[in-house]
Amino acid sequence: MRILISADMEGISGIVHPTETNPGGYDYERGRALMTAEVNAAVAGVLEAVPGAEVLVADAHGPFRNLLPEDLDRRAKLVRGRPRPLGMLAGLNDDTDAVLMVGYHARAGGGPAVLAHTIGDAVLDVRLAGRSMGEIGLNAALAGFHGAPVVLLSGDDAACAELLELVPGAATVAVKQALGQTAAIALHPDEARDQLHRVAAKAIRRHEQVPLVILPGPLKVEVDLYGPYTVDLATLIPGVSRAPGARTVTFTADDVGQAYRLVQLLTQLAQLKPQ
Repeated sequence: MRILISADMEGISGIVHPTETNPGGYDYERGRALMTAEVNAAVAGVLEAVPGAEVLVADAHGPFRNLLPEDLDRRAKLVRGRPRPLGMLAGLNDDTDAVLMVGYHARAGGGPAVLAHTIGDAVLDVRLAGRSMGEIGLNAALAGFHGAPVVLLSGDDAACAELLELVPGAATVAVKQALGQTAAIALHPDEARDQLHRVAAKAIRRHEQVPLVILPGPLKVEVDLYGPYTVDLATLIPGVSRAPGARTVTFTADDVGQAYRLVQLLTQLAQLKPQ
């Protein structure tokens, strides 16, 4: 088997504030250690279920350079750095049997949810065929496009509910109950890891029973952007146009893979400032 673990940071147990997830911030180094330990628990669960599995771990938070390579389970391979094809799911291909999402968070506008957002502060919403999608939905759709089910997600209770709306057969581990954007009731990290280990093993054993998220193309994609300057830049991309209103751009993608890449490009454009 070939398994991809995509690891974000906001949904790790004990983490509730941006200073714990941003390089240079208060307790970021502790956040990195907590993130690495939860990923290791998932790796151990996968390999308990299928000892010979090939496990790739995609560091999928912020700069994609958060996991501590020297502390990662040595049986896993680490996908690190950016920019890269397939973004948060780098390492995914048509031979991937299952995807696990560790440390994920709810989409922008969801809540109460800890550190909810969609890709970054510059994106207010992404809609595929009229359905609002955060990182959970976008990545689940991309996984489905490549024939891989999302069999497990860990994060707060809002993130777990978001995946279950899309994939009712998936397993979830709620490592904290959201009280707001920067507050939660969290499990002890050891308890979170123990649960993640057990549930990951169970999820891998039943991966063939979990349905794919399939969104057939062509797809109408709408992206609400925070900055008007980003909207101006976006309309320079062939096929992207300004929708009625100041913040929305729209395009038609041949398939989910194309939609995902263009959304990634739009988020990169959002980092540019007026000259």
